[in-house]
Amino acid sequence: MHKVKSADRVLDILELFAEEQEAYSITDIATRLDMPASSAYMLVQNLLSRGYLESDRSGKLFHIGYKIFEIRTRYMRSTSLVSEFYRVADKIVDNLNETVFLGVRGGNQLIYIAEKHIPTPLRFTTQFAKTLPLYASASGKMLLCNCTEEEIRDMYPAGELKPLTANTITSVDRLLQQVETARKEGIAFNLGETVGDVHCIAGPIYDPEGRIVASMSISIPTVRISADIWSRATDWIRQGCRELSYRVYCQN
Repeated sequence: MHKVKSADRVLDILELFAEEQEAYSITDIATRLDMPASSAYMLVQNLLSRGYLESDRSGKLFHIGYKIFEIRTRYMRSTSLVSEFYRVADKIVDNLNETVFLGVRGGNQLIYIAEKHIPTPLRFTTQFAKTLPLYASASGKMLLCNCTEEEIRDMYPAGELKPLTANTITSVDRLLQQVETARKEGIAFNLGETVGDVHCIAGPIYDPEGRIVASMSISIPTVRISADIWSRATDWIRQGCRELSYRVYCQN
């Protein structure tokens, strides 16, 4: 079978990012793939221009770009995870009359891949953002439970986090505390950290190996929050995430 060398090299670069290390320099790529640095540079520039790779602030380290996650999101929309999510979300919306979301991790962002809305106009929707910083979202904190402290610190090397609202946590130390609590309790919270007057509860969806592959969350405007609603939402997240984990990943 005839192969196109440049196409092979592009795929080699993309597959390199499927390994444990999340970011590579041009030198790293050239060395790992045994190619001239000049060739690695040109291929990386092409991938950058198409959105398949992105660079850090220095422009010297590269990581997977938004285009990969866009493709992944489109694919996941057709999987059983999303269809089963709507089965569970329908029950939650019927019971609570609050909006439910399904999110996955894309680098240092939370990417929404499905959502179940309610008819009332007072609600939080992803019209505000299709992606959110992991540290400012309940589902994002839940997904960070897969990461070690070192990995989280490497993700935010400055040690400071850009606030989205006055309630957003702004230090990595505080984030690590919340992630550890989420890891122990199996639930994470966003108390007005993305939108000031909306609180969220999120839980983990596990694969058969026990890794968190997605997170389901319920968003509630603060004007509708009561002790009863918050308690019921927490119970629904725990129950719904268990159901999704079983239905999609653990039936066999």
